Amino acid sequence: MTNDQVSRLIGGSFGLAFVQMNAGTLPTAAAAPLRVLAILAFLRIVLTRRRPAEAVAGEARPPRGPGFGRGYWYVVAAEVLGLGVGLYVIANVLNTPTASVAWIAFVVGVHFFGLAVVWKRAALHVLAGSMAVCGVVGLVLAACDVSKPVIAVVSGIVPGLLLLGSVLWSGRSAAATAQ
Repeated sequence: MTNDQVSRLIGGSFGLAFVQMNAGTLPTAAAAPLRVLAILAFLRIVLTRRRPAEAVAGEARPPRGPGFGRGYWYVVAAEVLGLGVGLYVIANVLNTPTASVAWIAFVVGVHFFGLAVVWKRAALHVLAGSMAVCGVVGLVLAACDVSKPVIAVVSGIVPGLLLLGSVLWSGRSAAATAQ
């Protein structure tokens, strides 16, 4: 499995998790189709073999993916630290547990800015900005004491769908390039 395939599975897994964990705040009539849609999207990610561009071009060198080197691990470490500190403050200082999902969406979004730089993939800036905005909007909604389902949709389900859509779109783009 290439680094690119692994990164697609990671992104798809987190997108699926965002939707599955947050859909529970919605009525079953809304939650069930969202959960099924997320599962189908994830299955498509898993079952779709994306051909690396180098293999399509017929080059002899092995396919290269985004890489999980030192830069990647620095970004992940900063993300984990940001998540931990922020969630601690939200739970123990601000006592606003409904803001947790918004904080997670914000930090995950910001971490994609770092990955965009490390992996030299400018397109990740769009995902980063979109997810970060979902997080900020959710934090504002939590500060305004808006209901948990609204925050879950804005900062949990929408970012999950953005992640799944981004991975599916990147696979579509690569397939179009290969043809």
